[in-house]
Amino acid sequence: MKTTVEVPDNLYRQIKAQAALQGQTVKTFFIEALSEKLGGKHASPSDDDHGWKAVFGKGNKKELAEVQRIIDEGQVVDLRGWDLPQ
Repeated sequence: MKTTVEVPDNLYRQIKAQAALQGQTVKTFFIEALSEKLGGKHASPSDDDHGWKAVFGKGNKKELAEVQRIIDEGQVVDLRGWDLPQ
């Protein structure tokens, strides 16, 4: 179910920052916060809304599996030579 909630700007910025620090979407953060407030267990919309997948969204399943494999193996990506914003 969808609903609209008005949240003061300063509170929303805090929510968004905290969600990002936890590797969550704002949606997942709200669901968990409301579940805690109601004394229930964390209700998670899906595993794709957590960790790095929440940041990069949904993509090609084969490519996502490869990224997850690299993460699971603890490989380090060498960013030297990448054109990254400063």
